[in-house]
Amino acid sequence: DFFHHAWNEYQVSGKTNLLERFTSGFIFAQLSAKKGIEKYGREAELQLIAEFRQLMEYRTFHGRKAEDLMFEQRQKAANMINLIEEKVNRGHTPENPVIKGRSVFNGRVQRGLYTKEETASPTVSQDAFFLTSIIDATEGRDKAITDIKGAYLNAKMVDEVLMKITGAEVDLFCEIDPSLADFVTLEKGRKVLYVQLDKALYGCVQSALLWYELYSSTLQEMGFELNPCDLCVANAIIEGKQCTICWYVDDNKISHVNPKVVDNVIDKIEGKFGKMSQTRGDEHDFLGMNISFKDKKVKISMKKHVLKAIDTFSEDITRDAASPATSYLFKTREVALLDKEKAENFHSVVASLLFVSRRCRLDIQTAVAFLCTRVSGPDIDDWAKLKRVLQYLRGTLDLFLTLGADDITKMKSWVDVSYGIHDDCKSHTGGIMSWGWGVLLSKCQKQKLNTKSSTESEIVGVSDYLPNVIWARMFLEGQGFAIKENILYQDNQSSIKIEKNAKRSRGQKTKHMDNRYFWIKDRLESEGIKIEYCPTEKMLADFFYETTTRSSVQKVQGCRSRV
Repeated sequence: DFFHHAWNEYQVSGKTNLLERFTSGFIFAQLSAKKGIEKYGREAELQLIAEFRQLMEYRTFHGRKAEDLMFEQRQKAANMINLIEEKVNRGHTPENPVIKGRSVFNGRVQRGLYTKEETASPTVSQDAFFLTSIIDATEGRDKAITDIKGAYLNAKMVDEVLMKITGAEVDLFCEIDPSLADFVTLEKGRKVLYVQLDKALYGCVQSALLWYELYSSTLQEMGFELNPCDLCVANAIIEGKQCTICWYVDDNKISHVNPKVVDNVIDKIEGKFGKMSQTRGDEHDFLGMNISFKDKKVKISMKKHVLKAIDTFSEDITRDAASPATSYLFKTREVALLDKEKAENFHSVVASLLFVSRRCRLDIQTAVAFLCTRVSGPDIDDWAKLKRVLQYLRGTLDLFLTLGADDITKMKSWVDVSYGIHDDCKSHTGGIMSWGWGVLLSKCQKQKLNTKSSTESEIVGVSDYLPNVIWARMFLEGQGFAIKENILYQDNQSSIKIEKNAKRSRGQKTKHMDNRYFWIKDRLESEGIKIEYCPTEKMLADFFYETTTRSSVQKVQGCRSRV
């Protein structure tokens, strides 16, 4: 998600530093070809040449003569952009990254030509990935993480899309394929090569969808069925056991209890798309996460990305903090705003921490959620709050998220609300779900409306979180697991009575909430969800607005062990 967001901003602004700002995940940074060659020399040049050769190997485009093109076609032809990617994979550090050449189409010229439905492509959701990983761990499946080489280049371009190659790159392409020399022309004394795309090159707004349609249809031809709740999760029964594939663009997680089945599936995919890189065993990297399977549990950590965020912060972090925030986290004052340089640094670090907090460091999620609301105009108080989060992370670098299931068919959820805690008197909702070890499907969000009582705010919180419970039930049923027990815990007796009884427990002061509690009551009945009281001292969800004391941090860390 960060990559696509950054790429869109890159197309608008042309500033590669935006890519570095938003892709502090599986991609460490992206440099222009010129800057990459200045930094890495001949190694960067060789990586670009390898990328050019791959484009020719996949027959990505064919030449078009300039005189055969109308003036309007030449004007609309997008430039090819050449980049050097820096990646931090297992065994590498930000100081010693893996570099790779990347040639992309400048999709800015295609803005407005297609609707969202014509270009939007699904990717596996984090929650679906974690739930399938819990199943992998519980069933002791063999796992493989694979990467399809030049994924988009396997998909055929449907519409006529013209691209312009200029400068020194023209000579390199003509050296690789001499037939292209017939299509070279001069414009203002500079060599130009017009080409028409035959394959879905990175950067084209429709490329992602074309690749998804090709890959998903290929898996279906192999006998896999897509999970209706996540169209990037596919399952097939092979040798009486389930085989699951999750994919995020070109990265796959393939699992089955029999390693030979995994081998056969990989062979079939490679038969269609060519040799894939792969890792096997219990230690993997996937989308910037370090994932470890052991003792029927899965552990997720992102220590390198935490260190990167600390290093990116423009002040040195030299001490530790006991918690990620203080009691005045949600309080704001009229104080001086940050200067432009600090404000950009604030935005960059918060974006990096958001990436981490949503995946494995749930203990900073409350602080980061607040800081995300401040990025448009951060002040010196916000700077101090961000610094405290980094100080806390410095002292807890080795914390990781552990997930597991005692019984995947038994779901438990906790929802809690802090009433009127924000300056505008809006409440804050926290929600989590667990199958026995660790928590996921977390929600940490300022409520969008003001409420008149704590009871009303609790009902709003349940109304906002309940779709997560419903989605998890539907997703697991799509994976073949029928839910036997589904319990939602709250610590407010009044709201529980209204949610269970609707009309029988409402009064004049709650009449305006009809839509919400009638919807909740209907879903509790139709979904078979039991709602039960949970004492406040045992309410796990409250750390999503209460990570300001040592006791609440200990409660967070307790969620990393058995729930």
